[in-house]
Amino acid sequence: MAYRTTALRIDRDQALRERIISAALVRVAEGGFAALTMQALAEDVGIATGSLYRHFSSKGSLAAEVFAVASQREVDALAVSVRGPGSPVQRLAAGLERFAARAWDSRRLAFALIAEPVDPEVDEQRLFYREAYADLFVELLQEGVAQGVFRVQQINLVAACLVGAIAEALVGPLSPPARAAREAGYPAPSLAEVSQALVTFCLRAVGAPLPEEEPQP
Repeated sequence: MAYRTTALRIDRDQALRERIISAALVRVAEGGFAALTMQALAEDVGIATGSLYRHFSSKGSLAAEVFAVASQREVDALAVSVRGPGSPVQRLAAGLERFAARAWDSRRLAFALIAEPVDPEVDEQRLFYREAYADLFVELLQEGVAQGVFRVQQINLVAACLVGAIAEALVGPLSPPARAAREAGYPAPSLAEVSQALVTFCLRAVGAPLPEEEPQP
């Protein structure tokens, strides 16, 4: 009789896979992708190193899935803001502020997602999710242009520029040297300062007023 994988075995494998990804996310959040080694992760999960390769063909494939899981959470969080209530200007500002705040709350993970040198498989995911962020901005820009509150022509290009502006604005304050300087008591920009500068720049870039400058209905 041919062997058939039972439903219970499938459930167990899926549960173990989820445990592996959760433990890997903790490692990346604490030490970046450099801290994600198969041996250390196996010890965290309590399995043999070889067992990891039943679920992931390589460290690169594991890191790519961890990146995808973490990034999808950020895309979903941004979508809540840009598709939520309020004018397009208010929603763009809210999305930028929320993205910055979430990055600030998990700085090591955010830096790893934005700028840490990674395996080629992870770089592919990084490009994919940059496009996912840009797609959300395309939706919002199209709505704002239709309402006459955004003045842009090349919407897809401007959306990509917004994604780049977010990354460049945050990568410095989130970097390991910046974190070390802040912990040592040296002056450093606050979340409020970085967030306000990012919001002002992006709204001006799309020809929009700041939320407080919007005409009231």
